[in-house]
Amino acid sequence: MPASDLERSAKILVVDDENTLREMLADALRIAGFATCEAPDADEAMKSVRKESPDLVICDINMPGQSGYEFLETLRASGDETPVILLTARNERSDITQGLKLGADDYLTKPFGLEELMLRVKAILRRTLKQESGDALVCGSVRMLDDYHQVTVDEVEIDLSPTEYHLLQTLMLNKNKVLSRRYLLREVWGIDFDTESNVVDTYISYLRRKLQAQQFEGIRTVRGVGFQISDRP
Repeated sequence: MPASDLERSAKILVVDDENTLREMLADALRIAGFATCEAPDADEAMKSVRKESPDLVICDINMPGQSGYEFLETLRASGDETPVILLTARNERSDITQGLKLGADDYLTKPFGLEELMLRVKAILRRTLKQESGDALVCGSVRMLDDYHQVTVDEVEIDLSPTEYHLLQTLMLNKNKVLSRRYLLREVWGIDFDTESNVVDTYISYLRRKLQAQQFEGIRTVRGVGFQISDRP
């Protein structure tokens, strides 16, 4: 599954204390056309993030010293919004929702197939790397230009994390429609099972706060149904 021209410029950091698995993943990604770097633990991963500026991090949760959760929490606390895929050996929904709450962009449960990993990697890179995707999406004073991975409100650029960007994009592609939490969980986070996680509400509040700072009030909660973005008064 070779990388596209867009993705060939992407660099992926693989973080896992299991040398064999880490090297296998890095080799598979290189064969697929990606540049890669590796780290055996969270401390080395933070150094690599600063030195290599990867476009994506694939990180195991269960590591000696700092866990993948702690690495992710430290990364986000520093203001770094590099997309992160978490790897977990447990299929516990609480593990998955905890990772998403901390700012993970996706997760994979071990064992997993390399084809599935490549699909997840490419999906994240498609929505986080600058790409040509046609005309801007517009809703009232909000303008989303995917060619430049840019969002503006009244021509003031808004800084969004990759997940916030994808959430806004999903809302704007369905402008004036009410989207359920289940739909947003599936489209934005890839979760297609019932969960009591409030990750959608949390990210809606993040997004709403940033847009409201520029006087855009168009994201509405429809009680008991879901969320809607609208340019209607």
